[in-house]
Amino acid sequence: MPNQFFFLPLALSAVLVVFPTPSTSQPPHNPEVEALLHWKQSLGNQTIVSSWIFNQTNGNSSASSPCNWRGISCNSAVNVTGLNLAYTGLQGTLDHLNFSYFPLLLHLDLNDNQLNGTIPANIGLLSNLVYLDLANNSFSGTIPLSIANLTQAVELDFSLNILTGQLDPQLFPDRGSNEAKTGLLSIQRLLFTNNLLGGPLPSEIGNLADLTLLALDNNSFSGPIPESLGNLSKITSLYLNQNQFSGQIPKSFGTLTKLTNLFLFSNNLSGSIPEQIRNLSSLVVLHLTYNNLSGQLPQVCQGGRLVNFTAGYNNFTGPIPVSLKNCTSLYRVRLEYNHLTGNLDRDFGVYPNLNYIDLSHNNLQGKILPTWAECKNLTFLNFGWNSIGGEIPVEISQLNQIEERDLSSNKISGKIPAPVGNMSKLSLLNLSDNNIFGQIPLAIGGLSNLATLDLSMNMLSGPIPDQIGDISRLLFLSLGKNHLNGSIPYQIGNLVSLQILLDLSYNSLTGKISPQLGKLKNLEALNLSHNSLSGSIPDSFGEMVSLSAIDLSFNELEGPLPDSKVFNISPPEAFSHNKNLCGDQIQGLTPCIKSVSEGGKGKKEKPRLIIIAISTLLASLFFLLCLVGVILFCRKCFRRNQKEDVISGEDTSFGRILYGDIIRATDDFDDAYCIGEGGSAKVYKVNLPSGKVVAVKKLFMNEGSEIGEIKSFKNEIATLIEIRHRNIVKLYGFCHHDEHTFLVCEYMERGNLKNVLSRENEATELDWSKRVNVVKGVAHALSYMHHNCMPPIIHRDISSKNVLLNSNLEACVSDFGTARFLKPNSSNWTAVAGTYGYIAPELSYTMVVTEKCDVFSFGVLTLEILMGSHPGELISKLYSPVDSEQIQLADMMDPRLPPVTSQNFKKEIDSILNLAMWCLHVDPHSRPTMYEVSQVLELNAGAGRESIFKFCNFIRDGVELLVS
Repeated sequence: MPNQFFFLPLALSAVLVVFPTPSTSQPPHNPEVEALLHWKQSLGNQTIVSSWIFNQTNGNSSASSPCNWRGISCNSAVNVTGLNLAYTGLQGTLDHLNFSYFPLLLHLDLNDNQLNGTIPANIGLLSNLVYLDLANNSFSGTIPLSIANLTQAVELDFSLNILTGQLDPQLFPDRGSNEAKTGLLSIQRLLFTNNLLGGPLPSEIGNLADLTLLALDNNSFSGPIPESLGNLSKITSLYLNQNQFSGQIPKSFGTLTKLTNLFLFSNNLSGSIPEQIRNLSSLVVLHLTYNNLSGQLPQVCQGGRLVNFTAGYNNFTGPIPVSLKNCTSLYRVRLEYNHLTGNLDRDFGVYPNLNYIDLSHNNLQGKILPTWAECKNLTFLNFGWNSIGGEIPVEISQLNQIEERDLSSNKISGKIPAPVGNMSKLSLLNLSDNNIFGQIPLAIGGLSNLATLDLSMNMLSGPIPDQIGDISRLLFLSLGKNHLNGSIPYQIGNLVSLQILLDLSYNSLTGKISPQLGKLKNLEALNLSHNSLSGSIPDSFGEMVSLSAIDLSFNELEGPLPDSKVFNISPPEAFSHNKNLCGDQIQGLTPCIKSVSEGGKGKKEKPRLIIIAISTLLASLFFLLCLVGVILFCRKCFRRNQKEDVISGEDTSFGRILYGDIIRATDDFDDAYCIGEGGSAKVYKVNLPSGKVVAVKKLFMNEGSEIGEIKSFKNEIATLIEIRHRNIVKLYGFCHHDEHTFLVCEYMERGNLKNVLSRENEATELDWSKRVNVVKGVAHALSYMHHNCMPPIIHRDISSKNVLLNSNLEACVSDFGTARFLKPNSSNWTAVAGTYGYIAPELSYTMVVTEKCDVFSFGVLTLEILMGSHPGELISKLYSPVDSEQIQLADMMDPRLPPVTSQNFKKEIDSILNLAMWCLHVDPHSRPTMYEVSQVLELNAGAGRESIFKFCNFIRDGVELLVS
């Protein structure tokens, strides 16, 4: 294989080439060129605009045209019509870009950069502009009034900036004024999403009669919604969600007959919904969730087109709307946490497209009809916390697409249908707190994807079926408070993924506890209390290293307690009311007494066992050394032959120059230049002759790991070439040589986050606001990788050592050696990769990598950033009902930093902590996506956990609407 030197064009322009500035003695005659070069000069020496060079050549008029510059597009007359520098990491302001020189500009896209300052007023001179995208920057101030001149605009996007102030009424002139003839009245789409705009919404906005889309969501608008919005007769989509609107929904909304999407969720709206809403016969989506609305639900779906209807978390009373019964177009319905009444078998019909329905926490009665089985596409059904009676229809078991079924806290009776095992995709089954009797069906062992099984607080009898040990992915198992008898099946010990809880308490179980239960090394809480279990506690319980809560009280157990942490820290009540348990360190238990004969026998046996163990170990080591020696000798011969083939290849002279610069600058990779070392590579700081400082990651080329390291190296190359984001470390170039294999990357002055947090002075410098920014930076990077790359990229090793900080303590994600492209329609099975303490729990039993693995790691990292050290055992305590109540916010904050005094900032920190805990949910399906996390972090998250759930429920609604 010939030597290879690969350097990306970006690397060459950044590292090797210094572009001259245009000569002042020969200024350009093209005003567009002059304006662009003037802006470039204010931006400094940035690679992204390095191709912007003016070179006037006699007889060649095209030399003065910018049409060949990066990001610039022109029409046939060589006029600039497009400026697109999105996702390039561009820094600076727009203050020195004179928009008056671009009268024909149609497209301006600067999305996702590092631009700051204000939006210049002369942007309004772009009278032909159709598309404007300034999202994902750091612009501040107000939206300039001159935006009103953009009469041809189709889309305006200022999202994810720091714009302040409110929409100025002058943006929306009266229809009879002169400005109306040239102003915004012809615009069709107006988007101010994801900003910090606030104050009352001007009523003049109702004069924009041609609007088809108005998006003001995710801001801080307050006060009532103007009645004048009812004048927007052409509008189809109205997004007012995630604001602070108060008062009632305007009655004038009833005139918006073309409206298909109405988003009002997450505001402070109150009062009843006007009857006029029933006139909206074109409605496809109606979101009212998370307000203070009261009265009866509106009669929606009058046109038979409603797909998505959410009104949860309000104060609605009265019956289910009659119009819903025959609304066969429904895909998603959420009415949970209200005070609705009605009859389940009378008020609902058959919905062939229904995917998700949540009616929990209401006052519904009636029974579950077999006709619900005709909702073939149903994946989520929650009727919990109502007063529903009757039996569970056998036909429900035909819903083989369903993933979560919750019928808890009702008055359901009868038996669990035997064909329950047919629901192969079920991940949650909760039938707790009902009047269900009979035995647990043997077919329940066929629920191979089940993660949560809760049958507690019923009247179940008979033995626990052995087949329950076949549910290999189970994380939570609760069978407590029933009438179960017989012994505990040893097959439960096969549930090695069981983590959150095993509760068999308050039954009539007998016999000895099987030592097989000691195999549950991931289990955190165990409750076997209030049974008739006998014999001793198995010694294998001492190997349950994750166990943090145990209750064995009210049994007939005897003998010593195992010597492990959980037994030493548990309260005496956890072992009380047994036959004859003993323990040396447990208050209230009799100390255990060892017989003399047992002690003497132990002393005699101990030397003999040691001798046998040492002899066996030495023999094994000798055999292993011989085997390794043979393998190394064979591999050395193979490498010698392979190297001779490699040297015969030719190198590119250009790559050789940069390769030589790196070798000379590091004295052939002398350790004096090494700034970090990991398990597979060393990192060197390299000062190139051009003055550029880069980081060089040199892989270890050990005999035994060459193939694996080359694969990791190529994987990192493939990943980094695909992505460009300001919070992801930049790749300048790479080299694969017979002697050295390395990457040339962006140099991050402050090193990795783990080291910064471990050093007192640097950790103090990384104050609360900087730490919040680090959390946001990592979130944005992962969101970009998961949702903006095609196919999505999963990092698989998010940890503090793989987050690098620049001189301003801004974060960049690095080290993509274990990254994977998430291929659609593929199993995505993988070996476990990552750093211990950050790996998602499901990887221990599924081996399937998903983006939710990165989400879990991000949750751990977020806690580490705020606490100043890895959270360790705190992660498991967060899901313990006893321990979580004792955890205070102050306990999770780095004591090296001064306490947070600002109430708003306290709320934001609290919200971030809650978001982190949500990311750590043991069920990957219940974790948010990184897009949701990124969006939440950009909001003013002071409202805490409830606001997070509000936002993310909206995200899911939108996604599922698109799917439908």
